[in-house]
Amino acid sequence: MLVERAILERPDAVVFVPVHETALNPSMLRLNDAAIPVVSMIAPATAGRNVTVVSSDDRALAAAVTRHLAKRLGGTGKVVILEGVPASATTRPRHEGITSALRSYPGMQVVASMRGDYQRDIAREAVAGLLRKGVRFDAVVAANDTMALGALDALRGGSIPPIVGVNAIPEAIAAIKHGELYATVDFDAMKMACIATEAVLRHLRGEVIRPRITLPAQVVDATNFAPWDRPYEERPLPEWAQVMEAQG
Repeated sequence: MLVERAILERPDAVVFVPVHETALNPSMLRLNDAAIPVVSMIAPATAGRNVTVVSSDDRALAAAVTRHLAKRLGGTGKVVILEGVPASATTRPRHEGITSALRSYPGMQVVASMRGDYQRDIAREAVAGLLRKGVRFDAVVAANDTMALGALDALRGGSIPPIVGVNAIPEAIAAIKHGELYATVDFDAMKMACIATEAVLRHLRGEVIRPRITLPAQVVDATNFAPWDRPYEERPLPEWAQVMEAQG
């Protein structure tokens, strides 16, 4: 097991990315028992102690891009929601963000809310199934960009309504650039990894690190996509001081 191997190597600290809300709790507790400082990123395990957790606010991300879409539609329209895999820590808050934003627009109606499991092919088939049934809708809100691209795949060849996602992955940015996706919102694991690594180094130097570091939500559409229109390795990294200032 990777965590057991890491403990045997006696690292000074660990940057940890739990891929399940509870399944890695025993691993987290073993790291704590070994007195190895842990900085978690994206979403923490639900047990154990962290020096800090570096993440984005998934509820705020999803709400921001949903409001952006609702404004594009003038506050009225029929919407399809594509949800993530239930085991993921991001699924519930993103769904809550989407639905809470839509409640602010009484003219917006959810005609279907379906699992896409954060997968392109599953989302494509879910949307294709709606089309086969003759379900009419004016927009798609996907809880990640991969599902948004799956919806786009299903809709190609016909009229493509506004589609939004979350993550600002390069393929989604390219689709925005070419007018195929309407918008996404920046959930950048590379930036989180950068700040998490710096948090580890500062902790080892004896600095006091705030227990939660949250990167802000930023909607990306055709008006501002240029900074994201590049490979991950060419995107600028965040500055520690600026991120700390943004924590309020």
